[in-house]
Amino acid sequence: MTEERVSSLPIEPQVDVEGTGSDAELERGGKQAKFDEEDSDNDSTISSSNSNSTQATVGKRGFRGKGRKKKSLAFRCVNFLKEDHKQPIFAVQFNHNVPEGTDDLHMFATVGSNRVTIYQCEAKGVVKLLQAYMDADPEESFYTCAWSYHPDTGEPLLAVAGTRGIIRFISPISMNCIKHYIGHGGAVNELKFHPVDPYLLLSASKDHSLRLWNIKTDVLVAVFGGVDGHRDEVLSTDFDILGEKMVSCGMDHSLKIWSLETDAMKKAITDSHTYDQSKTEKAFHTIKMHYPHFTTRDIHRNYVDSVRWFGDLVLSKSCENCIVCWKPQERFEDIFKGPFNSERVVTVLHRFEFSQCDIWYMRFSLDYEQRLMAVGNQAGKTFVWDIGVDDPTKARSTTLVHNKCVSAIRQTGFSKDGKILISVCDDGTLWRWDRVR
Repeated sequence: MTEERVSSLPIEPQVDVEGTGSDAELERGGKQAKFDEEDSDNDSTISSSNSNSTQATVGKRGFRGKGRKKKSLAFRCVNFLKEDHKQPIFAVQFNHNVPEGTDDLHMFATVGSNRVTIYQCEAKGVVKLLQAYMDADPEESFYTCAWSYHPDTGEPLLAVAGTRGIIRFISPISMNCIKHYIGHGGAVNELKFHPVDPYLLLSASKDHSLRLWNIKTDVLVAVFGGVDGHRDEVLSTDFDILGEKMVSCGMDHSLKIWSLETDAMKKAITDSHTYDQSKTEKAFHTIKMHYPHFTTRDIHRNYVDSVRWFGDLVLSKSCENCIVCWKPQERFEDIFKGPFNSERVVTVLHRFEFSQCDIWYMRFSLDYEQRLMAVGNQAGKTFVWDIGVDDPTKARSTTLVHNKCVSAIRQTGFSKDGKILISVCDDGTLWRWDRVR
C-alpha cells in the first residue's frame, strides 16, 4: 500500500464517439469505438429505423394473447459499441453518487483486458466516450470496478482491480491514477464501496479473503478470512443497505455473512479515519476476522459467482441457470430456545429461472432502488425481472434479444434512474437498452 503518485496507467486521448452501429461494421468486427479520431466519423447510431433487428421478448414465447395489454417492463436496444482491445469486458458500473438532474447522471465505466473506459449516455441513444486508461502491464486484466466520491468536493473516484491483485484509483477530474494498494495475494474479483461511508472499500480476492480499506488514510482496516473463512476464491461480495454487514461467496460453494457491528470492528473503523502515519511510529492495528456471523453451503452446488443484498433477503447466483432469493435465519438455539447447535438455517423463497448460463463469472445487477434485476447468458440474451413486488414469485420478466448480440454477457448495469441498462460481452461489445415507458 502506498501514497505515492502512480503513473503506470497512462491516459489515452479523449475521443467523442457518438455511438456505433451499422450491422455491417459489427459483422466484420471493425472499427467500433476505436480510440483514434479517424474512426469517430464512421460511426452511426442504432435507432428505431432498424428496430426489426431488435426484439424485447416477454415471457416464455415472446408473444401475448390477443387483446392483452402490454406490460410496462420493456426495453429497446438503441446503441452498441465495440472496444478495440477485442477482449472480454468483465464489468460495467454506473456512477450512482451523482445527484438527480445532473449531466453526469448516466456516466458509467467498463473494464476489460488492461483497459478502463469511462462513457456518458446521452439523448437519442448516444454513448459518448469520455476517457480511456491503459495499464502499463499488458498482462493485466481488470475484472471489477467501483465508484466513490470525495465527501467535501463531490469529485468522483473510480477504483479498479484484476488479475494482478493491485487496486488502482482513478480520478476522472485530474485524469490520472492517483494511488494504488498492494496487499492481496491473488487476483481481486470484486470491489464494493460502503453505502454510507465513501472512504471504506471492500475487496474480494482469489487469496480466499476479503479486505476492508480506508482510502482516506490509506490503512487496511480488517481482513476477513482464515479459520472459518472461505476455502477457495472469493468471487463476489456486497454490503447491506445500512453498511452493517456484508455477504460474500466464492468457489467453495459457500455464502458467508460478516458483521461490522462488533465492538472491535466499530473501533477499528473509527480509528481508521483518524490514523495519521506521520504522527505516530505505530502501525495501524488491522483486525483479523476469522469467523463469519453466518455461513451456509445449502443454496448452491457449484461456484457462487454473484451475490447481492435485497433488503433483509439475499440474492445469489451460481452456474445453475437461476438466481436464488433466500433468507438467512438465526441459530437453532435462538429459534427453538434449545441447546447450542452450530448449524445455520436458510429459507429459499424463490428461484428466478433462466437458460444457457452454466459458465461462471456471469454477474447479475440490481437497479439503485432495487426494483429491477438483470442478468445475461452465454448466448447474448439479457433477462430482466421486475422484483419490486411483495411476493418474489409474482415478479414479471422480460428477455432482451438482439440478433447481433450473440456473445456471453459478463455483467449488466442500470443507470441510477433505472432508464438505461448496459450489457457487456466477451467479444468486447457493450449494448445500450433504454426502458420504454
